[in-house]
Amino acid sequence: MQPIITYKERCRTCYSCVRTCPVKAIKVDSGYAEIIYERCIGCGNCLNCPQKAKVVVDRMVKTQELLASRDPVVAVLGCSFPAFFHAYTPGQLVAGLKSLGFYEVHEGAYGARMLAPHYAAEIARTRHPLISTHCPAVVDLIERHYPNLLPNLMPVVSPMVAMGRFIKQTLGSHVKVVYLSTCIAAKFEIQSPEVDHDVDLVLTYGEIELFFKRRGITPANLAEAGFDGIDPEHGRMFTLAGGPLRALDIETDYLDTETVAVEGENNTLELVRDLAAGRINPRYADLRFCDGGCVDGPGKKRDLTHFYKRNLIINYNSSTVPYRTAPHYLNAPPPVSISQCFQDKAIRLPTPKSDDIKKILHATSKFSQGDELNCRACGYATCREHAVAVFQGLADIGMCLPYNLRKMEEDRGLLLQKYELMSRELDKQLGEDMIIGDDRENSATVELIRQVGPTPTTVLIRGETGTGKELTARAIHRLSTRADKPLVTVNCTTLTDSLLESELFGHKKGAFTGAIADRKGLFEAADGGTIFLDEIGDITPKLQAELLRLLDQGEVRPAGGTAIKRVNVRLIAATNKDLEQGVREGWFREDLYYRLNVFSIDLTPLRERPDSIAILARHFLEKAGKKLNKRLTGIEERAVTAMRHYHWPGNIREMQNIIERAAVLSQDSVIRLENLPSVFREIHEERAGELPTARRVSFKAERESHVGHLERNLVLRYLEDAGGNVSKAARLAEIPRRTFYRLLDKHGIALQRRRAT
Repeated sequence: MQPIITYKERCRTCYSCVRTCPVKAIKVDSGYAEIIYERCIGCGNCLNCPQKAKVVVDRMVKTQELLASRDPVVAVLGCSFPAFFHAYTPGQLVAGLKSLGFYEVHEGAYGARMLAPHYAAEIARTRHPLISTHCPAVVDLIERHYPNLLPNLMPVVSPMVAMGRFIKQTLGSHVKVVYLSTCIAAKFEIQSPEVDHDVDLVLTYGEIELFFKRRGITPANLAEAGFDGIDPEHGRMFTLAGGPLRALDIETDYLDTETVAVEGENNTLELVRDLAAGRINPRYADLRFCDGGCVDGPGKKRDLTHFYKRNLIINYNSSTVPYRTAPHYLNAPPPVSISQCFQDKAIRLPTPKSDDIKKILHATSKFSQGDELNCRACGYATCREHAVAVFQGLADIGMCLPYNLRKMEEDRGLLLQKYELMSRELDKQLGEDMIIGDDRENSATVELIRQVGPTPTTVLIRGETGTGKELTARAIHRLSTRADKPLVTVNCTTLTDSLLESELFGHKKGAFTGAIADRKGLFEAADGGTIFLDEIGDITPKLQAELLRLLDQGEVRPAGGTAIKRVNVRLIAATNKDLEQGVREGWFREDLYYRLNVFSIDLTPLRERPDSIAILARHFLEKAGKKLNKRLTGIEERAVTAMRHYHWPGNIREMQNIIERAAVLSQDSVIRLENLPSVFREIHEERAGELPTARRVSFKAERESHVGHLERNLVLRYLEDAGGNVSKAARLAEIPRRTFYRLLDKHGIALQRRRAT
């Protein structure tokens, strides 16, 4: 497992990691930035991600497994530990580590002391510049990005690996070594096959601190214990600026050009480039990648300044350190081997040609040098570096911020144009769908809509199925001050009680089975606009109570929730039921009825508007022609006359469907009587007084016609016997009340008492 992982769901492609990565070991692909581990040097810069998308892998489980095994586990503290664990003494820290289960505790600074004579010997006999290898980030930098400098690397292991070899040589290879440090690159280092058996695990100080908390151990409350290893003496200064030279006994002078020591990302990269280009030729170059030295590594204490941490290290070095060196280390020889070979691990990426760069620059609207802003928003220093990365598959064209801004501005212009066209088309369509008719009832309805539209008044639209209740609601919304806000339409008969409650008022996660997340209700979605509840007579008493609360207080409460949300919504309701009868029979709340019936609009059924039949027929003929892409010029008079005397149980919606069907069947540009359903031919024959001397329709059609007449007469008789009471008539007929209502609609039987109020 790699030491650093990426949480894809957290990545927001802010390019912070690309910007801070010194070797551009980040690839932006599929909407997130991932690490290219073959190019990574483990500097840890990407861990500063503001979204916490890149994190160090938690190795607590691995640590617990090691401590739970029968093999001894030795902890080695990196030389910067006093600057992190400053809340308690070194002896208390040792006691805390042993409370976790570590067999021994050592100071890693002794590793530098063991390497000192080997560094001196190599520097004395070298004929070319030598580069220190105690910083694993520097070693990875050269192996992966400057392989021509491989011969210049000091052929010696790092102090950490030297400590691992020393401990395992002394105690046996079965012993496990865990190194504690601020260094992230060390986690990468122990994955190398050359040293993977020397140190078993690397943990940051933060991970150990978390381990203490999980185990409930407070080192400050423990009695001091001594270190088990060998006192590194001035090797403890290794972590500070200039410390490696002193720890490795390398003498230098201010004016000495034979020895160069640098720290920090920028200085290290500059020196490596100079060495690779042959611009400088020192005998020895001591490099550490972290600014300020190891004390300021990626796992540092971020709430402390560098100078305060420096003082902590110096004070620790001058204090009395508790040591009880174990007997087996007193005369233990140094590791038999401290040598290490290094390999060329560089990935050869394709090199673009000049034309390739030009094509990529042109793709991001950079046609001249002045267009190359080099703003670094993409994470690369220049536009050309970004173009090279795009060619190599490391970056995406969409990372360019100026390009995206221009693209967004262009898209915005196109969207505005499309919006304007769509608005005009919508206005045109809505204008076509306005209430059409040339009768007194229609004129009265239009006048009511004009009067109530600009007001915030609740409206109740009443009428049979297909009379245009939703069309009326849309007309009211268009004339209101909320026309630029949403109109949300809900058919209350299409959802169950629980689903309708969730749709209208929303729900909280876990409110019912399947509620896996919070959901906003339609009343909240329509805030500031209008909501149209069709067939409101079908909602249950529970929802009626919730709706009454909304109308009275303007508040909604999601299902399963306790928080109240205020909304500003205009309500338009519609029904084909007799709500007054519902109030009398108890299935509709009286208080809700009066709250809804503030302004009522009764839509007249089509059979009572014969003067508008011809106008509506021509209107639907034009719509059908556009929809079917068919040239239609008119409807013959026989067809119009038959339609004027049809009872239209489905009202306007039925007429629209019949006209469209007739348009499909028409053989020319005119809709004829023969293109209409057979019932219209029967009406025409009855009106013309023709005798059925010849069979004009099929046996099935004629039978259905007679059955229909008989059924209509039976319904009228039962209704008359019940004195116009539908419920009583249904009981006399021994059929459900809903079925009796459907028969009334089917045969176009109007109840005069519906309009009594």
